[in-house]
Amino acid sequence: MHVILLGPQRLQPTLDRAVADVDRLLGGRGMLAVVTAGWEEREVEIQELDQHVGGRALNLEVFGRVEDIFARDPELLGAMRARHDTLRELHDLYRVRLAHALAAVREVAERASRPELRAPALEAAIAAVRALDVEHLAAVDRVHAEFEERFAPQERDAVRRHKREIAEILALCSMLCIAGGHVGVLLQRMRLFDVLGLHGDRPVIAWSAGAMVCAERVVLFHDRPPQGPGDAEVYDRGFGLVPGVVPLPHARRRLALDDRQRVALFARRFAPARGIALDERTRVDFDGRRLTVHEGTRVLGVDGGVHAA
Repeated sequence: MHVILLGPQRLQPTLDRAVADVDRLLGGRGMLAVVTAGWEEREVEIQELDQHVGGRALNLEVFGRVEDIFARDPELLGAMRARHDTLRELHDLYRVRLAHALAAVREVAERASRPELRAPALEAAIAAVRALDVEHLAAVDRVHAEFEERFAPQERDAVRRHKREIAEILALCSMLCIAGGHVGVLLQRMRLFDVLGLHGDRPVIAWSAGAMVCAERVVLFHDRPPQGPGDAEVYDRGFGLVPGVVPLPHARRRLALDDRQRVALFARRFAPARGIALDERTRVDFDGRRLTVHEGTRVLGVDGGVHAA
C-alpha cells in the first residue's frame, strides 16, 4: 500500500498534487473516497475539498453513519459510552504516572554533572517512561478487546448494513483520503466500520489527525496548552499504515521546537520511531517498504535539533 502523509490543508493545500502523483502511479484518474469523521457534525461540508480535487470526492459519511447506528442500537451506544468512560479514567491515571516519570527524567538531566554517571541514569529514566507508554497501550488494547468480545459490533445489523454501503462506495474509488479534526472520534469511528480493511491495499492520503491515525501509535502532544507546558501522551493504537513514525501535525505551533531538551527527550522516548513535523507544505511517502521524507519536512533529532530532510 502506498501511503502519503501531508501537513495541514486548510491554508496551503497540497492534496491535489498528492492525488495527481497517485493518479500517475495507478495510471488513471479514479474517484476519491473521503473520511471527514474528525470534523464531526461538519462532516458533510466537503465542497471546498471536492473542488480542490476536481470534483472527484465521495464522502463515506462515517460520523453520520455512527449517529444512525446509535439511534437504532441503544445497547451499542451505551456500551461505547461505557468504554469511553473507562478509557478516559485509564488515561487520567496514566497521565498522573507519566508526569512523575517525566519529572524524574528532567531532574536527572539537571542534577547530574558527571557525564559517565549522567548518561546511564538518564537512559534508565527514559526507559521507565517508554515502559509506562507500553504498559498503558496494552491496557487500552485490553479495554478494546473486552468490548469487541462482549458486544461484537461487527455482527450487529445496523453496523453490517452501513459497512456494506461503505464497501460499495470504496469499490468505486481508487484511493482513500483521511482528513483531520478530532483524532479520537476519527480513530474510533473508522475502527467501528473497519474502513481500512474494506479499502484493502489501495493508496491512502492523510493529513493532520488523519496522518496521526495512520501511525502505529497515536501520540497526543502540545507543549503550550492553556494550562501550562504539556507532555506528549500515548493515546491509542493507530492503524499502522506507516511504521516507524510519529506524525506531528502543526508542530511549529504546538511544539517548542527551539527547546533542545524537550525535543531530545521526545525523540529519545519514541525512538526508533521518528517524530516528523508535519507543518504546511510538508510530505512523507511510504511505498510499503521505504519511507521518503520530502524536502522541507523536518525530523526531531535525539540531539535536540530539528533537522530538514
